[in-house]
Amino acid sequence: MSLPFYQRHHEHYDRAYRHKALQSTVSQYQKETKSKSAVYAQGSTAYARGSAAYRHASAADFSRDASAAYSHGSSAYDLESAAYSYGSTAYDHSAAHRLKDSNLMIEDQSYKMSPKAKRAKQNLVSEDKENEAIDYSVPIFTGKEVSISGITDTEEERIKESAAYVAKRNLFATGEGVSVSKAAKSTSEEEHHEKKSRKVAIRESAERVALKKTLEDTQAFHKKLNQDKLLHAPEFIIEPRSHTIWEKQNVKFHCSVAGWPAPRVTWYKNNVPINVQTHPGKYIIESRYGLHSLEISTCDFDDTAQYRASAMNVKGEISAYASLVVKRYKGEIDASLLHAGTVSMPLGFGVTPHGYASRFEIRFVDKFGVAFGREGETMSLGCTVVISPDIKRFKPDIEWYRNGVLITPSKWVQMHWSGERASLTLTHANKEDEGLYTLRVVMGDYYEEYSSYVFVRDADAEIPGAPGAPLDVQCLDANKDYVIVSWKQPAVDGGNPILGYFIDRCEVGTTHWTQCNETPVKFARFPVTGLIEGRSYIFRVRAVNKAGISLPSRVSEPVAALDPADRARLKSHPSAPWTGQIIVTEEEPAEGVVPGPPTDLQVIEATKNYVVLSWKPPGQRGHEGIMYFVEKCVAGTEDWQRVNTEIPVKSPRFAVFDLAERKSYCFRVRCCNSAGIGEPSEATEATVVDDKLDIPKAPGRIMPTRNTDTSVVVTWTEPPDAKELVGYYIESSVVGSGRWEPCNNNPVKGTRFICHGLVNGEKYIFRVRAVNAAGLSEFSQDSEPIEVQAAIAAPSPPYDIMVLESVRDSMVLGWKQPTVTGGTEITGYYVNYREVVDGVPGKWMEANIKAISERAYRIQNLKENMVYQFQVAAANLAGVGTPSLPSQPFKCEEWTIAVPGPPHDVTCTEVRKDSLVLLWKEPVYTGRSPIAGYYVDMKETEAKEEHWRSVNKKPLQKKFLKIGGLKQGVSYVFRVRATNQAGVGKPSDVTDPVVAETRPGTKEVVVDVDDNGVISLNFECDQMSPNSKFVWSKDYEPIEDDSRLNIDTKGGKSKATFKDLGEDDLGIYSCVVTDTDGVSSSHTIDEEEMKRLLALSHERKFPTVPLVSELAVEILEKGEVRFWLQAEKLSGNAKANFVFNDKEICNGEKYKMKVDPKTGLVEMIMDKLEDKDEGTYTFQLQDGKATNQSSLVLIGDVFKKLQDEADFQRKEWHRKQGPHFVDKLGWEVTDDCNVMLKCKVANIKKETHIVWYKDDREIMVDEEHDFKDGVCTLLISEFSKKDAGTYEVILKDDRGKDSSELKLKDTAFADLMNEVCRRIALSATDLKIQSTAEGIRLYSYVTYYVEDLRVGWLHNDTQIRFTDRVKTGVTGEQIWLQINEPTPQDKGKYTMELFDGKTGHKKTVDLSGQAFDEAFAEFQRLKQAAIAEKNRARVLGGLPDVVTIQEGKALNLSCTVWGDPTPEVSWLKNEKSFVSDANCILKFESGKNVSFTISAVSTLDSGKYSIVVKNKYGTETSDVTVSVFIPEEERESEQERKKEDKKKKA
Repeated sequence: MSLPFYQRHHEHYDRAYRHKALQSTVSQYQKETKSKSAVYAQGSTAYARGSAAYRHASAADFSRDASAAYSHGSSAYDLESAAYSYGSTAYDHSAAHRLKDSNLMIEDQSYKMSPKAKRAKQNLVSEDKENEAIDYSVPIFTGKEVSISGITDTEEERIKESAAYVAKRNLFATGEGVSVSKAAKSTSEEEHHEKKSRKVAIRESAERVALKKTLEDTQAFHKKLNQDKLLHAPEFIIEPRSHTIWEKQNVKFHCSVAGWPAPRVTWYKNNVPINVQTHPGKYIIESRYGLHSLEISTCDFDDTAQYRASAMNVKGEISAYASLVVKRYKGEIDASLLHAGTVSMPLGFGVTPHGYASRFEIRFVDKFGVAFGREGETMSLGCTVVISPDIKRFKPDIEWYRNGVLITPSKWVQMHWSGERASLTLTHANKEDEGLYTLRVVMGDYYEEYSSYVFVRDADAEIPGAPGAPLDVQCLDANKDYVIVSWKQPAVDGGNPILGYFIDRCEVGTTHWTQCNETPVKFARFPVTGLIEGRSYIFRVRAVNKAGISLPSRVSEPVAALDPADRARLKSHPSAPWTGQIIVTEEEPAEGVVPGPPTDLQVIEATKNYVVLSWKPPGQRGHEGIMYFVEKCVAGTEDWQRVNTEIPVKSPRFAVFDLAERKSYCFRVRCCNSAGIGEPSEATEATVVDDKLDIPKAPGRIMPTRNTDTSVVVTWTEPPDAKELVGYYIESSVVGSGRWEPCNNNPVKGTRFICHGLVNGEKYIFRVRAVNAAGLSEFSQDSEPIEVQAAIAAPSPPYDIMVLESVRDSMVLGWKQPTVTGGTEITGYYVNYREVVDGVPGKWMEANIKAISERAYRIQNLKENMVYQFQVAAANLAGVGTPSLPSQPFKCEEWTIAVPGPPHDVTCTEVRKDSLVLLWKEPVYTGRSPIAGYYVDMKETEAKEEHWRSVNKKPLQKKFLKIGGLKQGVSYVFRVRATNQAGVGKPSDVTDPVVAETRPGTKEVVVDVDDNGVISLNFECDQMSPNSKFVWSKDYEPIEDDSRLNIDTKGGKSKATFKDLGEDDLGIYSCVVTDTDGVSSSHTIDEEEMKRLLALSHERKFPTVPLVSELAVEILEKGEVRFWLQAEKLSGNAKANFVFNDKEICNGEKYKMKVDPKTGLVEMIMDKLEDKDEGTYTFQLQDGKATNQSSLVLIGDVFKKLQDEADFQRKEWHRKQGPHFVDKLGWEVTDDCNVMLKCKVANIKKETHIVWYKDDREIMVDEEHDFKDGVCTLLISEFSKKDAGTYEVILKDDRGKDSSELKLKDTAFADLMNEVCRRIALSATDLKIQSTAEGIRLYSYVTYYVEDLRVGWLHNDTQIRFTDRVKTGVTGEQIWLQINEPTPQDKGKYTMELFDGKTGHKKTVDLSGQAFDEAFAEFQRLKQAAIAEKNRARVLGGLPDVVTIQEGKALNLSCTVWGDPTPEVSWLKNEKSFVSDANCILKFESGKNVSFTISAVSTLDSGKYSIVVKNKYGTETSDVTVSVFIPEEERESEQERKKEDKKKKA
């Protein structure tokens, strides 16, 4: 049995009502319904054996939906039956449901949503069989497919699904087919005698009634189905019910509809169809297996309406109605009416079923803000919760959410509730923990929430430049021997693109991690195979780029390598009301049956790295278990290859690797067991090995807007054609910095994000990229720059309205400033009032039209003895804010009390960790005598009223007080009372709670005395808004008289300068920065402080000349001597006296003196240091009244050393007057492996000559030097031992000459040759393979070759011994190894080692496998071609190209031919065959001599003659052109003869 879902949570429902001895009841109701079960027996047309509608997931979903016709125990029992039954047709057809990977999830949800029955104890049949379990047998359903004409294919499938649902529901509702039997074939007629209590008997009776009603409903429903051949109009099984909720809560309407064809359900609000698309996120409509729901999120008052669910199909339409009432917590009743006592409490403020007030006020104090952490750190979020009224017996429910998902305690998350403070601790923060955290406090039907964002940055990489760790590793589609692991890409790539990811696995209970893939995979999903069935694993992922591998991700949740059905069976427990072993039976199987082919084989995922196949087990498979072999072939062929040759697959899933990218493949599967291997399944369609999911395109339209002073809201548009988006990463950069920082490390959903942690006042740009499993998109275009400042908004309402004075026709009101000013200063306030007559408030009226700047206002023209309520609204540049809540009712009457009224405008400023300053204004109503002083009271915020204590014992005359002795971190409140002769008056309103703390960045007023003796007070603020101002006060009264103080403000700095500090200036000077979070400070100037400042001012007015450096000496370039010192600052009137041995020296030929006031430099330059200049030098300075001097003693060794250095510098300077070397001659090896001698020169001109010498012999240079860049070079190509020697270069012109020498001998030459050889070795190309007619040649090219470069060859790391067959050499720039007549023993790795004298340089090539086969085949071809070329038939020579001969002459041509075998010779004349005749004799003798003879040529013999030689290796043709001419005399006589012949004929 089960109850409808909407009754399970009622208090009267007893989850334990299923008694422990239900066996007899089951037997009884089986007998009662035996006659009714025939309609569901075998042959039922309603349940088709091949029906695609009877699915494992259908049963699971219907169980989860908690239909009234399905019992919890029955649905769970069905799931387990399907899990155990190997021959079940239903199971066979459900192994690869169209939901695919979600079947396990559905089962898990079904188990969690259904109430779990208590497991009953085993009943004992007899004492001798106490260990024998009672077995229950569920037969397998069989039936026939029935074709229903007149219905579409889709409708037919839906009919089958509905029929399957009915059959399944009725089966488990009536218990048909469930028999109770003993293991030894004992009948179910044996009775179990057990003493029953009254409670058990009542429960049995209740269950029988429920079972009977279920059977009646089932029969009635079945009759309806049969009335019109399964077609019938819609009918509501469960109608939606009405709800009454509070604002901001979610509500969900449910209904269950029957009918065929399956009705379509439409939801209406006030008879208007609900469109989900026009209200995104507001409505969620779901329909699944006959259960329909409408969910409305965050309800408000406008959602109060009548909702209708309309179900319609071809047979008709039906509607069901439900109402929704949304109640408001605030504003539904005027709080002031409760104080007036004129209105009774409304019904909503009655008593709940718990016996407590139905409305609670929940406030959050000391709230956690936006938090920033790093991976691996411990983070804690906390918030103090204040609940009113405080009912100790009624405890709140504390719930924490991350991104709207409820958080449960785990090893990563700890939660604590102390009764006052809720806290959540992330013991080891990971990027998965990043998100919006929400604390929800639930009191009965009411709750309040507070949210803030937590950011988790990447931990420092172990390898600099390595990427951040991947995140959110999950296991999908787990089976017996494989699981698909998915993850999200990190936001930080370390500055280099991520090349891919490594997946690691670890068996639960061990610490050994195994890498699952050899090469990195780029797709963020990977199938892990090779798991051991029944064992549990955890997984982690690491990212890799060219810099290295990242830290591993957080490990996944453990997953067991089990079939999904087995996993569901292990997670669930038998939920039937009986106990014992459950056995699922089928018809007696035949032993040794070869399994049939699997069905429904399909490719469910394909990437560049792998393809995942899925199929259903065969119907014919015998009693024993089966395994699978997977085969593949290239599309278009029938060359099938087995993929898993070693171990068969146990799961109906398999991932195929090692496929050629972009090739098309087909796949098929065979089943096998001990009886053999079955026939293959139908092959899949051709599948191309490539990523089906593309990397998304970049998002567009990046739009930043202001939010707070440290955050910016960034919005963007989704990229076009985006598929399976995981989320987005946002990055920010300070304008001009070029450095991008991630704003989030966990991809965010949606197209809006608040970027926190920004610097106020800085300008930022933003960019976004999208993420899916294929990778990360390109970055979007940078946004427009935006300055981080708080957005301007209207201020919040003022509060704590109180009456400061009341007379007959007017009242003075006071109030507190709004807590939120809206990002700019408040420009004024507006006051409204209304009359309250007999507790009924009237209409609001305006008290002032023009805004008032003070927080106190007198309202005129009121009615005496009338009760009034007031409200105040604040205004700023953004507009007028929301008015305050109505004040308490106040009566307008004349105050006649003698004591003064309450002080007002009590504020706290200059808050520090142990002190603060309290300010207030005097009462408007002073009483009957003048005010004599004030008393200040204080207490801790949470302390009770009796803990108020007075700070001062004697009344204060001033209206401010600095309160010290506070405890750091403790919250305090304060109030002030005025006193006069009549006594102490009413206290002021209590201040807002103030925590004693010095906030980070707090600065104090600094007193300063400048160099001119000017005394000033200075204050800085780095938290200013554009509208902030510095306000200076003396004794906390604004300074209006500027005769003694000059105030200058620039940017974030303000200076108050005293014109003439005196006794009139004694007092407390304070500065407050408006439109900030209480930035303020003060400085007290008393008599002692005044004397100190005046003394310091006098010292600054008459100072000594401060020196940066004392008198020093240095040698200049020409050998001159410079004496100098530097003062910090000199005026234009500064003077200097120069003294040597107590005698003043003056500016002249020997001494050059200079004073530079700008730099403070005072110097004297001497042209030459002589022996008489030994002594003491003194500089005397005078700048106004300030004086100073400095001396330097130059005697003895100090003087001698200085003099020698001056002489050297003088000589060096003279050398540099002509052409000279800056850098001496040196060498370098160029990239072309040539040696370049170079030196750097200076002070050259066109006439300057440069001459090179080697071993004192001039080197002739073809080109003149142009001294470009002041560098002279000599290039020595192909440097070798012959170039060793001493090189010298000389510069000379009319100004002088200079020379530089370089010795390239012995060690220096060896070092140079080593470098040359090193460069040559580095220039070597990779070894290449070349086939020749003699064999195989391995070769490499270098720039050029020198003998000093030693070359060695290795074969398989063994030195090669050179022979006639294997030899090496150098041809030009080619270094080669020739292998003649190669054999298979010549296969292997060949290494060419070039030794430059210090290190070896290796080039390697692998001459094996395909490389050897191709080279050897080419060698054989070239060898045969060489033989053919050598032996082919050819004409060696003898025939001319053209022969010109006179008619009648003899023509004799001869040539030599060659070929092996002897070629055949033939002649052609004008491309036609030509043979020997009487006129032309052709001869071919000795197999090589060919002759051509015409004894007397005629013009008919002219033409092109060709000799053709041919043998088996080839054919060659040689042409000769014969031209026969007639001599001139004969031609003339011949022409005359022809003319005479013509005349005769005429």
